[in-house]
Amino acid sequence: MPMTGKLSCDGVVIPASMRTRFQTAQPIDFLPVKLTINNERRMVFLYSMTISGRGPVDSLDAALIELLAAEPRVGVLEASKRLRVARGTVQARLERLRERGVITGYGPEVEPAALGYEVTAFITLEIRQAGGHDPVAERLAAIPEVLEAHTITGAGDMLCRVVARSNADLQRVIDAIVSTAGVVRSATLISLATQVPYRILPLVRTAAGAVQPGS
Repeated sequence: MPMTGKLSCDGVVIPASMRTRFQTAQPIDFLPVKLTINNERRMVFLYSMTISGRGPVDSLDAALIELLAAEPRVGVLEASKRLRVARGTVQARLERLRERGVITGYGPEVEPAALGYEVTAFITLEIRQAGGHDPVAERLAAIPEVLEAHTITGAGDMLCRVVARSNADLQRVIDAIVSTAGVVRSATLISLATQVPYRILPLVRTAAGAVQPGS
């Protein structure tokens, strides 16, 4: 795509040599956050050529993810205004993040306790090795209170995160799990409080280079 017109970043004119680097999509470290150009279509092109090579996301991706996390119902047009980039840029970045598996969905975050499931527990399972993990996982998925199930190392074979309405109801859930074909025995730990809730934004910032690990 031929690049004509005056390009600038924060008032600095981008020289012709750098325009060539944009056109050829060579790896570069320069990432314009505020880019002014006289054609929106070319702005989208320039942003697509200035993706940081340090990881699967860059600072613009991170800013977009943070905005969507804070306001899931924000539209593409409003997001482009907030981030001060072209609407097409936001759309292209969203598509790229979905294709790469960085963004996996836009569903609401649901709090189990608000649904009446106030007890959270972690259950370690020992399973019969002859059948393997997959059949057991499929059967566990049929139990609504099983929120997650992971194959693990250590003393057990699988770890489940479950919820229940009360301690008495937790016994019902445990009985349903233990009666699952392939499960030999279980050990249960009840969560008393959530000290660090599930979060992903600090990891996104680190991956984008916005912060350094440990800072």
